[in-house]
Amino acid sequence: MKLGVYQCRADGTTEERLDGLDRHMAGQGCDLVLCPELFATGYDQTADFDRLAETPDGPFGQKMADLAILHDTALAWGYAERTPHALYNSAALVGPDGALIANHRKRLCSPQSFEVRTFALGDAVTFANLAGVRLAMIICYEVEFPESLRQAADGGAHLVLVPTALGADWGVVAEKMVPTRAFENGVYLAYADQAGTCGGLGFYGGSRIVAPDGAETAVEVGAEGFITTELDHNRVARAQARLPYLTDCRKL
Repeated sequence: MKLGVYQCRADGTTEERLDGLDRHMAGQGCDLVLCPELFATGYDQTADFDRLAETPDGPFGQKMADLAILHDTALAWGYAERTPHALYNSAALVGPDGALIANHRKRLCSPQSFEVRTFALGDAVTFANLAGVRLAMIICYEVEFPESLRQAADGGAHLVLVPTALGADWGVVAEKMVPTRAFENGVYLAYADQAGTCGGLGFYGGSRIVAPDGAETAVEVGAEGFITTELDHNRVARAQARLPYLTDCRKL
């Protein structure tokens, strides 16, 4: 599987985000591309999410499905999800045919953020199977807890998708914590951030793909960009056999 991660400009409009994604995907031949948290709306603390929220197959979701079909690529992205009873900070995954495969609702709001008053909480790591790869989905702050990645790895995930909107002051998360989470579980981790500013907030722009042995491919910090990596199932098996954290932790 060829995996891509798109780091968008935080201050772009909806159409600019879609155009940027389309442009960066062209000719890449990716099997799966991950976009940031709240990619559909922008991570904008001033936005009216009650108005902007939609279902996974809403207007923005339909445009993402069209791009998936156009590029023959599965797509995962963050959006504000509307349900009959609440709004959620969610991430959708569609296949290359545009059909919905999975939908994850963020389980932990980023502390001291507008999320606390805006979104309800999900209740589990989300799993899916795509082109022979077992993957898990979480969002942003969830990756900062070892338990999240351990749950994903225990569920058989080879790849964990993490759309994020990491704040400008929190580079340590992208540079230190995210590689550690991949390494200590022997899994691939895709981390898609935004770059620049939006609604008075600044973003680090630390998107990266981390391999099971901790090796990284990263977008230039603070810039729009796109990175790709070929996933190797054997690399997961070798990492988990070399350092059997997943089995030995149960002895503690």
